[in-house]
Amino acid sequence: MRLLVVEDDQVAANYLRKGLKESGHVADHAEDGETGLEMARSADYDILVVDRMLPRLDGLTLIERLRADGDRTPVLVLSALGEVDDRIEGLKAGGDDYLTKPYAFAELLARIDALARRRDPETVKTKLAVGDLEMDLLARTVNRGGQSILLQPREFRLLEFLMKHAGQVVTRTMLLEKVWDYHFDPQTNVIDVHVSRLRSKIDKDFEKPLLHTVRGAGYRLEA
Repeated sequence: MRLLVVEDDQVAANYLRKGLKESGHVADHAEDGETGLEMARSADYDILVVDRMLPRLDGLTLIERLRADGDRTPVLVLSALGEVDDRIEGLKAGGDDYLTKPYAFAELLARIDALARRRDPETVKTKLAVGDLEMDLLARTVNRGGQSILLQPREFRLLEFLMKHAGQVVTRTMLLEKVWDYHFDPQTNVIDVHVSRLRSKIDKDFEKPLLHTVRGAGYRLEA
């Protein structure tokens, strides 16, 4: 998923983005409410994580303005204000969930997953399959032919993207933007290295390869 984190505390924002990326998500960051509102209006995010106390524009006003625009993107409100009245105020402003600081990252991640399922329960997939290769997005597990495959976080994210686009040619630019969150070409072989490692794990010990290189174009995962 692609998320927007609106948080003015740089340390907290870095911690949150790092955890989200390690969990396979793309996380953009805005350090104040005005910037967060502009970014939310200009891009398509799956979830917004919004701190309540923000410079330039507070979090609840940000949410109210998005809702006035007709934007129904799920919002998780983060706040040190945890009294019942505070939580009610956050939900009435248009927040979909409210988490009090300090929080456990595992709980925040579970709440994000719940918001994603609630947004569109008919289309949110928690399991992917290509041939005998299977991925469980909630349990973060991968297996092929019943054999468990251990992947590093970046490998998992790479395979998830390939599986979601099974049968399609996935270009280097697509991978840089969606898996590495780069909007420029760093001119390195980072993609080639990770694809090679992934291929050795999902194809090496199996008769039929699934991950194919499309010369001059990119990669395609198909049974």
